[in-house]
Amino acid sequence: MKTNSKTPIPGSSQSNTGSLRLGQLILQLRKLESSPKFYGTETALTPSEIHMIDAIGEDGGVLMKELAARLGITKGAVTQIVDRLEAKAFVKRSPHPHISRGILVTLTESGKEAYRAHARMHLAFYDQLRNSFTEEEIDIFEKCVAKLSDILRE
Repeated sequence: MKTNSKTPIPGSSQSNTGSLRLGQLILQLRKLESSPKFYGTETALTPSEIHMIDAIGEDGGVLMKELAARLGITKGAVTQIVDRLEAKAFVKRSPHPHISRGILVTLTESGKEAYRAHARMHLAFYDQLRNSFTEEEIDIFEKCVAKLSDILRE
């Protein structure tokens, strides 16, 4: 663990406040990620379903194996999520034209609308962030998020 002169002393009010705020942020993010939402459609989507839709995107068919790699989940988990999305008419499967056992997953029109609505939601959130901070604060924030992401990957 890297330490420097700015590292708070364990048990100090500075470390307790930072730790408490980080814990609150994580809880808020978990809450946001735990409930189904509507993304421009009449059918609610779970976080795992909208993330799958994002991974498929509007570009065309994606192999099930590629979706597993993109999302860092098992092929079995991909199958379960794609089964649910297919039942809700957000995706369709088709055989790959050149890979005998390959299955391509594409978005239906409802899936594309959910994809676009989710993208708009992310852009609106980021715009709100940008309007709440100075350019210097945004730069610091983005660097902190990148470092936090690196730490969480370890």
